[in-house]
Amino acid sequence: MKYIVYVLGIFILTLGISFTIQSGLGTSPFDAVVVGLSKNVGLTVGSWEIIIAFILICCNSFLNRQRPEVLGLLTAFITGIGIDMWLFLLHFFVTPELWYSKVICFGIGLVVIGLGTATYLHTNFAPIPVDRLTLIIKELTRTSIFFSRTFIYLVFLIAAMILNGPIGVGTLLTVCLGGIILNSFMPFTEQILDRILTNSSTLPNINLKRKRGF
Repeated sequence: MKYIVYVLGIFILTLGISFTIQSGLGTSPFDAVVVGLSKNVGLTVGSWEIIIAFILICCNSFLNRQRPEVLGLLTAFITGIGIDMWLFLLHFFVTPELWYSKVICFGIGLVVIGLGTATYLHTNFAPIPVDRLTLIIKELTRTSIFFSRTFIYLVFLIAAMILNGPIGVGTLLTVCLGGIILNSFMPFTEQILDRILTNSSTLPNINLKRKRGF
């Protein structure tokens, strides 16, 4: 059940990312970097997600003074596939043109990103390298997720500007609200998912006892 929640969380996250890209109002600084690389260099957005993830894994290993989290590549791979898949599907169904439809599209994406990130992070299984970096900075600086997330966003914002990525008012909103939304979802998902994961882990024991006649 843990791995199902893990994959589900990533697909929710990538759906939110795709909504923000389709909104045309600007994406998160990290997504602006990969979109900018895709437009200027080539390859799909998902492919650059995997490449940047490999670089961040090496960076995280250096900061954490531990072996590289190779499983992070698995998460990045699923994330890359999810982004390309959702972008392909949303291209046919979600193409906002009016300003208010773009705002709605972006708002949905921002909330869904927070929910998806909080969901898959709770499984504590191979987080996306940029999210692992968020946790590492949080521990090193002894601050909150809001601070570490905002700091990372600002670094990638500068990189996105250099690469001429899709930066707009949505990017600013992501920097200001992304950490807050994630921080808000963490207690909610923890409470719900703890119940789901606990119940799923006790079911096999109950069935085993019934078979044995207990």
